Amino acid sequence: MDLLFDNDFMQEFMSPIWLSLKIATVASVIVIIAGTLIGGLLARKSFKGKAILETILMLPMVLPPTVVGFFLIVFFGKNSIVGQAIEWLFKQPIIFTWWAAVIAAVVVAFPLMYQSAKSGFQDVNLDVENAARVDGANEWKTFLFISVPLASKALVSGSILSFARALGEFGATLMFAGNIPGVTQTIPTAIYIALDSGNMLMAWLWVISIVIISFIMLLTVRTKQA
Repeated sequence: MDLLFDNDFMQEFMSPIWLSLKIATVASVIVIIAGTLIGGLLARKSFKGKAILETILMLPMVLPPTVVGFFLIVFFGKNSIVGQAIEWLFKQPIIFTWWAAVIAAVVVAFPLMYQSAKSGFQDVNLDVENAARVDGANEWKTFLFISVPLASKALVSGSILSFARALGEFGATLMFAGNIPGVTQTIPTAIYIALDSGNMLMAWLWVISIVIISFIMLLTVRTKQA
């Protein structure tokens, strides 16, 4: 019990939690914006190759996390054009940094937001949108002030699920961002290391923490859908 009042213990315990919340929050902001825009764009659009495009967007949901991590390393590695450009701009590679964890979380969380947003926009009454256009609203205003509010229930649910998914990301993060305490060590990677080293007390505390956070997220989604 005295450990709970030990500063070093509390710092070790809280560091992955705060880092996970920060990474999940930043990733969720990116995912919410991208998922809402792309979901709104593709909700009622039909074009050749749409099925292939949507399959690619949803692929991270079914691929093993190690495969996602592998692709991220290849795409952002030192031998890629993107990786070299990032290293030239920021004077360091992005792999094994805080932003690598954000990117991994964005990739795995995006399909949930996209699918929710697309479903929400498809349920919006087309007559309401057309009425706004007749009244003089352009496509952007119609989307922002008509479609988004009417699809808000689905967007909120997608946002919460995306946050929870980003918070729980493990495999791709471990491969792409590593497990650097205070830099890239999130709750899932911290649990893995604690279990591997036999530190069951810390492992249990982190497990309980992420279960509570995830439970609250899912309960919120269920409440919004009710």
